[in-house]
Amino acid sequence: MPASTEDIASVLAAVPAFAELGPQELSEVAAVAVPRSFAPGEAVFCEGDASNTCYVVREGRARAIREHADGRQITLATFGPGDIFGELAMFDEERRSATVEAIDELEVLAILGGDMRRLMRDHADIAVKLAVALARRLRGTNERLAQQSFQTVQSRVATALAQLVEQARAAGAGEQDVEVTTTQADLAKLAGSSRESASRFLAVLERAGVISQGRGRLTVHDPSALAGYVY
Repeated sequence: MPASTEDIASVLAAVPAFAELGPQELSEVAAVAVPRSFAPGEAVFCEGDASNTCYVVREGRARAIREHADGRQITLATFGPGDIFGELAMFDEERRSATVEAIDELEVLAILGGDMRRLMRDHADIAVKLAVALARRLRGTNERLAQQSFQTVQSRVATALAQLVEQARAAGAGEQDVEVTTTQADLAKLAGSSRESASRFLAVLERAGVISQGRGRLTVHDPSALAGYVY
C-alpha cells in the first residue's frame, strides 16, 4: 500500500533538517516526497553525478564513500532511519561530492531539489527554517571533525561504534545487547583508521565484555561503556 501524505509527514517530522517545520509545512514537503527502494550494495548516487535529489532514510542503512585514485575507499558517514543525505540538492545542483550506497535493504523518501526550491520560493518560512536547521547540522559536523582531529584511533573507533549503536536503536534495537551489522574494515573506514588498528581495539573491547564479534556483525552488550574509551 502506498504511503499516505500523513505517514510521510510523520517520518519527515523526526528528521532534524525538517524539525522546525509546522504541520502544514510538513504536509507541503510530504506531498512532493516519493518512496524509493535500493538493494544492498546498490548506489543511490555516485560521486560526480548531478545533484538533483535529497533522500530521507525510512528503513535500512546507507553509507557515503569516496574513492582515492589508488583504489582505496574511505567511509565518510553512515545513515540510518531518520537521517537525511544529499540535502544540498535542495539549494543547488552542484555535482555530488561522494557516492552513497545501500548497506542493506534501503527504503527512502526522495525529494527533488527543484520541488523543494519551488516550495521555498512560495513559502519563505520553509526556506528560513531549513536554512537554520542545516546551519546547525553544519556546525555540529565541524565540531565533530575538530574533535576527531585530536582523538586517538581507539577514541575514533569507539565513537564510530557508538554512532552505529544509535542507528540500530533508531531502527528498533534495545538499550543493551545491540546488534550492529558491520565489518571490521567498514568500521575502520568510518573511524578513519587502519583495519589492523581497529581490530586490535575491538579485541580489547571483547576481552572487557563490552562487545562480542561475529561474521559481519558485532553485538554491543554495554553501549554506555563505549563512552569510557572516548576522550
